[in-house]
Amino acid sequence: MPLTAAVIGGVQKLVLYETRARYFLVGSNDAQTKHRVLKIDRTEPRDLVIIDDKHVYSQLEVRELLGRLDLGNRTKIGQKGSSGLSRAVSAHGIVGFVRFLEGYYIVLITKRRKMADIGGHSIYKIEDTSMIYIPNDSVRVTHPDEARYVRIFQNVDLSSNFYFSYSYDLSHSLQCNVTLLQMTCDPGESGGRQDSFDIFEEEGLPTQVVHGFSNEPYAKYVWNVRLLEKVKDIVHPDWLLYIIHGFCGQSKLLIYGRPVYVTLIARRSSRFAGTRFLKRGANCEGDVANEVETEQIIHDASVMSFTAGSFSSCVQVRGSVPLHWSQDISTMMPKPPIRLDQADPYAHVAALHFDQMLQRFGSPIIILNLVKKREKRKHEKILSEELYPAVTNLNQFLPPEHSIEYIAWDMARYTKSKLCNVLDRLSMIAENVVKRTGFFVNRPDFYCHTIRPDERWGDLGGKVTPNGRLQTGVLRTNCVDCLDRTNTAQFMVGKCALAYQLYALGMIDRPKLQFDTDCVRLFEELYEDHGDTLSLQYGGSQLVHRVKTYRKIAPWTQHSKDIMQTLSRYYSNAFSDADRQDAINLFLQVFQPSESKPHLWELPTDFYLHHSNTMSLPYQRHSYTHWWSDGVLAFLPLPYDEAQCENNRRKVVVKRVNRYDESIDIYTESFKPYELTSFDDTFSIAMTNSSRDFMPKSVGLDPSPFTVRKPDESAKSVLGNKSSKEDLVLQRKTAASAPPPPTEEQISSSSEDESEEEREDDGTVSQRSTPIRLADPSDSIRTHEDQPQQRLPPMRETYGLNLLADPPDEDILVYHRFAHLGQNQHKVERHDDMKKSNSVFSLVPVSVFPVDSVYEVSVPDVDVQSRSVFESHVQTGRGWVRTLGHEDLLMYREYIRNRYM
Repeated sequence: MPLTAAVIGGVQKLVLYETRARYFLVGSNDAQTKHRVLKIDRTEPRDLVIIDDKHVYSQLEVRELLGRLDLGNRTKIGQKGSSGLSRAVSAHGIVGFVRFLEGYYIVLITKRRKMADIGGHSIYKIEDTSMIYIPNDSVRVTHPDEARYVRIFQNVDLSSNFYFSYSYDLSHSLQCNVTLLQMTCDPGESGGRQDSFDIFEEEGLPTQVVHGFSNEPYAKYVWNVRLLEKVKDIVHPDWLLYIIHGFCGQSKLLIYGRPVYVTLIARRSSRFAGTRFLKRGANCEGDVANEVETEQIIHDASVMSFTAGSFSSCVQVRGSVPLHWSQDISTMMPKPPIRLDQADPYAHVAALHFDQMLQRFGSPIIILNLVKKREKRKHEKILSEELYPAVTNLNQFLPPEHSIEYIAWDMARYTKSKLCNVLDRLSMIAENVVKRTGFFVNRPDFYCHTIRPDERWGDLGGKVTPNGRLQTGVLRTNCVDCLDRTNTAQFMVGKCALAYQLYALGMIDRPKLQFDTDCVRLFEELYEDHGDTLSLQYGGSQLVHRVKTYRKIAPWTQHSKDIMQTLSRYYSNAFSDADRQDAINLFLQVFQPSESKPHLWELPTDFYLHHSNTMSLPYQRHSYTHWWSDGVLAFLPLPYDEAQCENNRRKVVVKRVNRYDESIDIYTESFKPYELTSFDDTFSIAMTNSSRDFMPKSVGLDPSPFTVRKPDESAKSVLGNKSSKEDLVLQRKTAASAPPPPTEEQISSSSEDESEEEREDDGTVSQRSTPIRLADPSDSIRTHEDQPQQRLPPMRETYGLNLLADPPDEDILVYHRFAHLGQNQHKVERHDDMKKSNSVFSLVPVSVFPVDSVYEVSVPDVDVQSRSVFESHVQTGRGWVRTLGHEDLLMYREYIRNRYM
């Protein structure tokens, strides 16, 4: 079977040139060795006319082409503006083309920032965009409402949490992308003679052929699919750049120097998208509000190849309760009453939603419902009373082994109880969930799992393959808003999965992680950034209740921030959500302006825009009993979207290329050897590092990231850069006078939807970091006898040295020798007096090299045995691992017996 690789986008740098009649968009790869040209007509006032020049230009050819265009479009000499071709803007990709009431606009990405690296595939965040009107001013037909539509469209801030990649499909999971590379597929028509041309084929010499794979993106998580719909069938696929909306963060976990990247990617659904109170429940097609797919990827960064490296991923989903329900915000209440808009006795909407999940994730689908069960006035309980019968109704038609599992747990009630530990209960749920669904690993089990097995490893779910493990099924978590409680529950499931993932990659000896370790602190910070970002997008404010809130260790000083976040969320929901909803509807082209229908701001509701069956009757009614799509059950528990069936093969484009072709060369794409870069500015240095940002700096502590630390042993500042000076002063006073943090049974906290009466009994609120003791400046005037605990630590504890003791004589001689060499500018003349100086200076060589000076070092002799050991080490790094012999197994067993038994 030939090698496979993902196809890298051939258009990564763009330059837009303009004339009076046309725009010329010149795109090239990152090395600027291959160029393509798009011609955009500017004489059409309303239509979009694009001509794709199919020819691939070299750098010299494209310069000659631009020179001819400049010369051919110049006006007469002496007239004003004699230049025929001018450079308008430089960009990194095309977001799309959009039209309101006049002509078309082109939206370009002008600034980007690298956010993550997965196996050499870079993921970028959009930093800035440019929206350019295409038609010329001489043919422009103005409309009075055009400017208002432009302002509404630009209310969607593309520089806020929109991501893209040239070589990695962000709309699919890592499991889907890696499984695609293992698919057996013949090259299609796109892999012609030109793609597979090689200079050695004419000579009859063997060449290594690589099949480049590119898959059709999953449209549900692509936010510019409608903006590219007009040109999708016209231009070359290299011009199409798909973007997702959500969150992307990455941190480096150093395990005794071994780099392990922890990546968190959240994909927000573009269907039934909107803001908190304006988008609730589900639409008629089964798409739910606030649906986000969160994937955590763990991989060994020392090897970046998908085939030779070690990669693991685990996927979770959050989303609103799949029913027809809403909340009326016209009453200006903090908690509007929940109402069911439409009766659904046969769970038609829930069936469509879970059918989508079975296709994408397989079985089992596990629902974790966190809404309240006991309330003085029935509010959240309405949703549970409708969801459970719907799931029961759907399960009676599914095979028992693939039925939907339903877990209902009142997290808010357990949080208020002093006898229950919320996170312990979530840990139990997470353990059961991971054992049922499993996770993805791209390599088989290590030998250490056989000789040192863990009892929980054998009970792990998923599907075991010769190439590793596959995740089958997914956990779907929901509360009312799918924000605070959901994020904490997902964090606990992710923490449990992280332990299994690290164990599967051979990083730890048992699948268990403790709180207050560098690893969990790093992971918790990633998840809180992830929760804050998703909460801002949907609710208008950051998280109100964090992991530390449910751990009962958040300080009371953050109560004011809790109030401010609540007020911010209320203000956003009451006053600004309507404008944000209009902007999302316009950006996603759910509403397309036209002179023959009312304007967007004139619509009383957008209900009809998101429910297609309200405007037209469906051609075929969905079955109430056979509610899943055809072919789904045949592949369960594996997801249908990853199965090697004919329908999925048609979505894959394969081309046959040489192994050194630029379109699949991930090494050049990642390291860019043709660019001059600074080592300190590289992404791997600037990213969050567990050793630099979390591990304590004291000497003598265990450097393992899995060692439990004290709350004040973190290298990162507790309050960071987000706190003001007043917060620092208040924190100092609190840390100096406050008693130790209470236990989890002594404080209670509330959920994000509690009433005002319940909030009065709350204990504490969340804070991103753990409090530490900070010295007050006024304490410096006090004596050491009054407060011995605030003295500086001794030098031996800090530096490992006792400076009060006299240095040894050997160190004094070494220092004298160093001073003597410095006085003579490192020039030591060989003469007879050197013998006399031996009585004063110790000139005994400290190096094993025969000749050692400031000028030269001779290479030591290396015996044959050492050379063979080094060659074996190099071959192992390249993947050429020899088979283990009987002596090797005996030696390894002896090592394990001495080390662990």
